Amino acid sequence: MASNGEKQSGTKPPPPPSPLRNSKFFQSNMRILITGGAGFIGSHLVDRLMENEKNEVIVVDNYFTGSKDNLRKWIGHPRFELIRHDVTEPLLIEVDQIYHLACPASPIFYKHNPVKTIKTNVMGTLNMLGLAKRVGARILLTSTSEVYGDPLVHPQPETYWGNVNPIGVRSCYDEGKRVAETLMFDYHRQHGIEIRVARIFNTYGPRMNIDDGRVVSNFIAQALRDEPLTVQAPGTQTRSFCFVSDMLINPDVKIISVENTPDDPRQRKPDITSAKELLGWEPKVKLREGLPLMEEDFRLRLGVPKK
Repeated sequence: MASNGEKQSGTKPPPPPSPLRNSKFFQSNMRILITGGAGFIGSHLVDRLMENEKNEVIVVDNYFTGSKDNLRKWIGHPRFELIRHDVTEPLLIEVDQIYHLACPASPIFYKHNPVKTIKTNVMGTLNMLGLAKRVGARILLTSTSEVYGDPLVHPQPETYWGNVNPIGVRSCYDEGKRVAETLMFDYHRQHGIEIRVARIFNTYGPRMNIDDGRVVSNFIAQALRDEPLTVQAPGTQTRSFCFVSDMLINPDVKIISVENTPDDPRQRKPDITSAKELLGWEPKVKLREGLPLMEEDFRLRLGVPKK
């Protein structure tokens, strides 16, 4: 697939990479490609990058889980372009940076078509790496905490190799992302591509799919709809949430236990020591502060007025 993708560039030789272009990720005068940019996280990234008045942002999305509505504020803007495209097919475009986010992240969606999910992770990543090689662009892959599977080490440092079921119902996503990471580092070692990999843990907030199927969206949507809260057995699982929490519910709401999904991790928490030391990064929005933002967004989309 890599060689096929690279042939699409025709006879035009790839331009030499500019030493200035790749000096840092958020710099000015950049043509930036975001795959999956109409999705929950991708659309927030678009907002951030469009804040720089010198950036040109191109989004490609097949709208399987993304929505044009997430990008409505930018449609028609002279520095913004939206392309309907599936990343499992090669893309010919000139860009300086690539943020590769395309892939459904919710078990409900990625288990709907597991073959398509792993094709998106493997072929989609190959196509984006082929593009990065041709044009000399830096590429960032949004990986996932799912690469750790049901971890035997807690919290999980970047050096942990994980405990993943390679033939389970979640492996189309878990192993797909692990292969995507492998491809990123192989292209870096073999072709000198400048890469970044970010393993994202349970991000949620406004624009998240209401029927996403994960715990926070479930709890908020069920509470707003006056439905019982479904807790997957045994109910002792833990996660690390980035941005919001599940504490708005009616104290009298009914809670019911439901069957757990296969291979569901018992606990998961990132060791962010390296991010703090090397990048100066740590979460800033406290859970209790972020939750009302997501609740307000869900109320608007569900048409549920405040009581």
